[in-house]
Amino acid sequence: MSSIVELRNVSFGYDPARPVLRDISLAIPRGAVVGIMGQSGCGKTTTLRIIMGAYRPSSGSAGVLGHDVATLDGDGLYAMRRKMGMLFQFGALFTDMSVFENVAFPLREHLELPEDLVQDLVMMKLHAVGLRGAAHLMPTELSGGMARRVALARSIALDPQLMLYDEPFTGLDPISFGVIVRLIRELNDSLGATSVIVTHDVQEALGVVDYVWFMAAGKVIAQGTPDEIRASSEPFVNQFVNGKLEGPVPFHYPAAQYDADLELTKS
Repeated sequence: MSSIVELRNVSFGYDPARPVLRDISLAIPRGAVVGIMGQSGCGKTTTLRIIMGAYRPSSGSAGVLGHDVATLDGDGLYAMRRKMGMLFQFGALFTDMSVFENVAFPLREHLELPEDLVQDLVMMKLHAVGLRGAAHLMPTELSGGMARRVALARSIALDPQLMLYDEPFTGLDPISFGVIVRLIRELNDSLGATSVIVTHDVQEALGVVDYVWFMAAGKVIAQGTPDEIRASSEPFVNQFVNGKLEGPVPFHYPAAQYDADLELTKS
């Protein structure tokens, strides 16, 4: 099966002295739902930004949708992103636009379609996420779960080949979470797309993905199917997946000895 995304020995840092990604390699097959997981600050979202071309690798190569991202100019990136959908962490809806106008935005931005066709396509996408009846509402009138579903409808408006999800489960109640998980899986399969889910909500994501890359400190430290990740003996993965207090990730932030604290309070 061919890869729709392939990162080879990718490193990246905002500051050369503080690398964020360290020699990352991964290949994402077409049609799969994959997870990039790990603790907050491990480099997951930066990896997603490399894939979408927001950042260019400091070293290594990023192949996305048949393109070497580092070689694309502005027009090339725009054309590549036309084939992508992005669900941001909290939806990122345009607050001064109705639900209908939010979903219509990418259609009007990228295509020249008659208005009656835009109407049909928007209502079709809203129907797919169960919100056709909410087309007239404003974002401030939506619950958190509804806003996330509207954002999902907007992200699939152009039938993307590649879907990117940045922490899609954050802040959702159990019912909304179940709805979003089902939609991610069903929409991926019905569109024939590929989905990349970046998340630290490991247990939730393991129920929907086909394969996982697990990151820590800017490196891939484990990879495999959900069952293989659950059974991993790698100390960090085992601690993170099972929510253990003891392990390589300390509870306490590094500090001086307690008697040194006492001296500081006296001075």
